[in-house]
Amino acid sequence: MSYRLLTICLAAVWLVNGLWCKVLGQTPRHEMIVARILGDEYAREMTMIIGIGEIAIALWIVSGYFIRLHAMLQISLVILMNCIEFALAPDLLLWGRFNLIFASFFAGSVYYTFMVLQPKMSSLKKG
Repeated sequence: MSYRLLTICLAAVWLVNGLWCKVLGQTPRHEMIVARILGDEYAREMTMIIGIGEIAIALWIVSGYFIRLHAMLQISLVILMNCIEFALAPDLLLWGRFNLIFASFFAGSVYYTFMVLQPKMSSLKKG
């Protein structure tokens, strides 16, 4: 799979989760997870803020700026977010506690794309 296609796929995950699931509220369990972790009072607002942040990450990915930094941020956020959900809201996750396996696969895909494949692409362009 090409670097460009992997980049688009990874950005699409952030965009869909941010825009469709959180900002547009099309997946209510996302807000339920936020409410469980942060409390009910501002769950909708916090879900929107998280969604806007995820959209920003998608845009950052496709921008191509500071690739290694956004890769490290993505990996950290995905693992941290899923560990918290694993502990506090496993019943609300799409695959329950198995969600952590999918999160690890996603983090590995980010690592491979931006830390392994991307440097190879850069060296091909230079040489």
